[in-house]
Amino acid sequence: MDNNSKSFNRRRFLESTALAGIGLLGAGAVLSSCKKKIDNKALGLPPILKGAPKGKKLRAGLVGAGNRGTGAAINFISAGPDLEIIAVADVFQDKIDEFRKRFAGYKLDIPEENCFVGFDAYKKLMALKEVDVVILATPPQFRPEHFKEAVLQNKHAFLEKPVAVDPVGVRSVIATAKKAEAIGLNVVTGTQRRHQEDYIETYKQIASGAIGKPVSARAFWNQNHVWFRTREEGWDDMTYMIRNWNNFCWLCGDHILDQHVHNIDVINWFLGKNPISAIGYGGRARRLTGDQYDYFSIDYDFGDGLFSHSMCRQIDNCANGTGEFIMGTEGYTNCQNTIWNLDGSVKWKFEYPKDANGNETNSIKIPPYIQEHMHLVHAIRTGEYVNQAEATAHSTLTAIMGRTAAYTGKLVTWDEIFKSEMDLGPQVIEFGPVDMEFPVPVPGTAHKA
Repeated sequence: MDNNSKSFNRRRFLESTALAGIGLLGAGAVLSSCKKKIDNKALGLPPILKGAPKGKKLRAGLVGAGNRGTGAAINFISAGPDLEIIAVADVFQDKIDEFRKRFAGYKLDIPEENCFVGFDAYKKLMALKEVDVVILATPPQFRPEHFKEAVLQNKHAFLEKPVAVDPVGVRSVIATAKKAEAIGLNVVTGTQRRHQEDYIETYKQIASGAIGKPVSARAFWNQNHVWFRTREEGWDDMTYMIRNWNNFCWLCGDHILDQHVHNIDVINWFLGKNPISAIGYGGRARRLTGDQYDYFSIDYDFGDGLFSHSMCRQIDNCANGTGEFIMGTEGYTNCQNTIWNLDGSVKWKFEYPKDANGNETNSIKIPPYIQEHMHLVHAIRTGEYVNQAEATAHSTLTAIMGRTAAYTGKLVTWDEIFKSEMDLGPQVIEFGPVDMEFPVPVPGTAHKA
């Protein structure tokens, strides 16, 4: 196959500004100004568990054996009794070898015949009848197709965020989520703040009217530059890109999506709806590899005069911080653990567990990374159904809308981006030479293929 047939359709990448289409209703509970107490179930919130309940042994297969996948697999077996990892799939043999070596310490011997390598490895893993649950933790480019196969093979699923890198992928995930619901397959996603006790309790206060009507919001994730890989001798183009995946937009969606989606998801969740449009900017000043931006600043319009400023940056030696804030007519909150009156005095504060000396620990007992898997196992074993895929797809699309606004310099609406035919991946994904022309987007100009 020649390079032209394997090249990326870069023109489709930014066609979203010329799109017209259909709308999508916002997800989540609508915030109420009525000050009434509401429990978790009434708001569709997950239970806060000390451990997943006992029940039928659940066997999981891991797709994507990198650091996050390995961590998710450990989180799964830590969630409760009778939970096992019995299969693993990855495109690289060395990743599988590292994973098996690490898991040997947990006295879990994954059989050689249940280890699958290559771009089709996920299909072989999901064909195993003894696998009940799949953990999808590859670069997000592959999430829609892997999720589709999981549901086709009747597997419950844990999906790392984000769930796609483009609108074509988002629509695929939403369609698959509806199929999963129709046949009773549980789906939990890696938006861990939705499983974090302090966030959940703060949300309940806001839903009960603690800050009145929301009037503005902001979300931010500013930090040093994250990892990148130097190309090694013998790596072909595709190998290099996948091993360096979080520096290429087609694989990770840029850091506004791959990382900042956590904060974007919190704002959508607390406001109870999706933004109707976005305008913003960003740029690249320090990155050494790939085609991504170093920073984004996006203004999301939620309608009725409600706006949220969303910013993220990955540059060394700058002021850093991560979090969310929402201002209301009767107070404001950091969404995590505190609500203030308009005069700055504390109205409510989440009470963290205390240590042996009676001092507040400022941490929750069970990390949200494990609560996610407790929730999935709880749902499977109790029949209290959960499916978070569509809500996470909405937050993913919100981040894509902001990214597109920054890349193009245009105002992008929800209807436009949802209808977009933007598809960032190559037509064929296989090892070998690939068209490596990845011009960094320049706002206000045509992005050339």
